[in-house]
Parts: sequence; structure tokens; C-alpha cells
Amino acid sequence: MTYIVALTGGIGSGKSTVALAFSDLGVPVIDADIIARQVVAAGSPALAQIAARHGAQILNADGTLHRAALREIIFASPAEKTWLNNLLHPLIQQETQHQLSQVTQPYALWVVPLLVENGLTERADRVLVVDLPPDLQLERTLARDGVSRQQAENILAAQATREQRLACADDIIDNSEPAETLAPRVAALHRHYLELAALKQDRHHE
Repeated sequence: MTYIVALTGGIGSGKSTVALAFSDLGVPVIDADIIARQVVAAGSPALAQIAARHGAQILNADGTLHRAALREIIFASPAEKTWLNNLLHPLIQQETQHQLSQVTQPYALWVVPLLVENGLTERADRVLVVDLPPDLQLERTLARDGVSRQQAENILAAQATREQRLACADDIIDNSEPAETLAPRVAALHRHYLELAALKQDRHHE
């Protein structure tokens, strides 16, 4: 039974940077966003079902998913959003479990941007939250994603609040601290997680 540390944080908080720091220490990283893209990759059964429902307008010329078109459809229709979630969530969960079952290291880092929003905290042994004050989050999102301030504020508003996320946290990385302090903080957490994973293994064998 792999020990699972879920990594979450709001948009622009720096989850990818933190995940990379763990990855550099040899920790397997399982990313919910990447899995969500894999299950609707060109030629996948799920994409065929989406195309059968919404027609060719939902596909790009190269057979990949036209994300903007799908976003507009589900934004306009809650029923379509429910249909899509019912199709994709089981597939995402199945692929996540598959990837976790392949892990041979003591623990895995499961990166889930919407961990709190989707009520998935129970699926992890430990929750690590990358925290950033909202004004900094907004600044970094604007600098990185090229979205308008209004769009960025809407995304922030749709996500769990900072308080909700922190309430679920077992560990917190404050990402407003200088970048060069990140590696030692991640290394300290890594040692801690190895200990916790070993404890879980011991209990499992008792």
C-alpha cells in the first residue's frame, strides 16, 4: 500500500515548482491534470464518446479535443457538465489508481489542484498545501497565464478559499518565501514523509 501525499494549492501558488522539487528527490509524482488530459487523448474511447455527443466541432483538425469548444458547452449547460464528469471521473480515478499501484518507492506525491473542491482529501494519507497570499496568487497568475485580471479573479473565486484549503492541510509550504529556501524545506518534508510511510508499512504488516 503506497503512502500517498496529496499536494494541492490554488492557481498560481506554485504547485508545479514544489512537485518538481519532490521529483528531483526521486519521489514519483502523479499529476491529476496530466491524467485528465490522458483520458481524453486523441483516439481514446472517452474522446470518441464526447465527439459522438457533441459532433465534430469538438475536435481539432488533428483529432485532439478542442478544449475551448467543450468548455463553452459545459459552461452553458450544467447538465452537460454533469454528463462529462460522470464519464471522465471514473476513468481519471481508475488511471490514478493504476499509476499509484505501479509505485515502488515508499510514497508518492499526488498533485490534485481541486483536492478540496472535489472532496478527495480522504483518499490521501497526508495533505500538503502550497500556500500563497491571494494578492500574490493573482500577480503570479497574471504574469504566467496571460489571462485578464477579471478572468484570474473569477478562477480564484471558483476555487476553495485559502482558509478552506489550510483547514485540510497536514503540512504547509509558504511559497511567498525566497525561492532558494524551497529545496531545504522540501527535503525536510521528504524525510518526514519517508518516516510516516515506514510507519504505515509497519502497521500494515502487523
